[in-house]
Amino acid sequence: MAHMSSPGAERAPWTPMSWRDRHAEQQPDWPDDAAFEGTLKTLSSYPPLVFAGEARQLTADLARVSSGEAFLLQGGDCAESFEAFSADSIRERLRVILQMAVVLTYSAGVPVVKVGRIAGQFAKPRSSGTETVDGVALPSFRGHMVNDIAFTAAARVPDPQRLVEAYHQSASTLNLLRAFTKGGFADLGRVHQWTQEFVRTSPEALRYEQLAQEIDRALRFMHACGLDHESVPALHEVDFYTSHEALVLGYEEALTRRDSLTGDYYDCSAHMIWIGERTRGIDDAHVEFFRGVGNPVGVKVGPTASPDEVLELCQTLNPERIPGRLTLITRMGADSITDGLRPLLRAVADAGHPVVWTCDPMHGNTFTAPSGKKTRHFDAILAEIKGFFDAHRAEGTWPGGVHVELTGDDVTECLGGAEDLLDDDLGLRYESMCDPRLNGRQSLDLAFRVSELLRG
Repeated sequence: MAHMSSPGAERAPWTPMSWRDRHAEQQPDWPDDAAFEGTLKTLSSYPPLVFAGEARQLTADLARVSSGEAFLLQGGDCAESFEAFSADSIRERLRVILQMAVVLTYSAGVPVVKVGRIAGQFAKPRSSGTETVDGVALPSFRGHMVNDIAFTAAARVPDPQRLVEAYHQSASTLNLLRAFTKGGFADLGRVHQWTQEFVRTSPEALRYEQLAQEIDRALRFMHACGLDHESVPALHEVDFYTSHEALVLGYEEALTRRDSLTGDYYDCSAHMIWIGERTRGIDDAHVEFFRGVGNPVGVKVGPTASPDEVLELCQTLNPERIPGRLTLITRMGADSITDGLRPLLRAVADAGHPVVWTCDPMHGNTFTAPSGKKTRHFDAILAEIKGFFDAHRAEGTWPGGVHVELTGDDVTECLGGAEDLLDDDLGLRYESMCDPRLNGRQSLDLAFRVSELLRG
């Protein structure tokens, strides 16, 4: 794990391996270094999962977000599962995101950039390296890319072959996503019909019905003007991008390729990658790796982040100040967001960094319910988003998007929402391997509520 450099020290020339000379947080303790390196060599011979040109297009789309001309919707699983992998699960996650995007597009009056936490979200940071149950301590579960969730000594041993399985599942997921988004599943009329069905059966139907009717009238007007999927392909297909927390740096290094057109390096494991709150040390390995790849990148920013820290991250990760290159994902908690965010917004704006600001309202609002299950309350999630909007309006900056953990499945993991899930309901279908996710109906609830904020 080598040394830590002093803050502000001159950085050596970047290579896909230069992160190895720096302290790396949250890396698995691989039992056999030779087997791990052999697996990375195998991965490095595989085709890229995404292409540099796609990552550049996402940067261009995010540049519009940074200037207030688009809105970012980023969502998906807390942690993808090898066992729960199915076409139905992928389709339902995509369907929820597409429905949310239509509601937000109409309300914001700007395009919505759609990015999934999908096709690579297999590793999770942990607050402790061990987990204790009934007096037995074992290594923590770090996501299916690393080990298994079963509480046995054998299951918790990190296995580098899991990196290969993660690659293959990501490839299959991407293949299906491309078919869905370009093959008619994302047709605007079809997506709106799904949303109408949701509104008809929602306890909040009266609240949402006006917006749904406005969208319906807009679609009928477009059709009357001859604007259909034959004349306007964008009504029939969408651009959909993938992203994940790039935690296991060996995997990311192995999938980094030099682009034949530009000569620049891109991490071809996903279109966008982000650094977590626990791994954003300015002189640590994750920042070192991220500074050299051409992808759009994100950084989670929690309540302890100071303006100076954020400015140093901006300068290190985007020294050329390329619009769309850097997204700052705030995760501060409903009680801290407005006061905690405003000094950061002011500092970044004054320094002239063209960042995308987006709100993760999930991670700062997690608590353990009386039932013993980890959960989040819909009202706290919404309150953090409202505080995010309030802070931006106070500073005259653009609230660029939301970043949520969700599933299309009918799970019972987060409290509240229009159906008012209670603590006693959590045990009905609590299926997440790590953190609680919004179910499909709660996600649509959230989209309608965010649309109200966007409309002022």
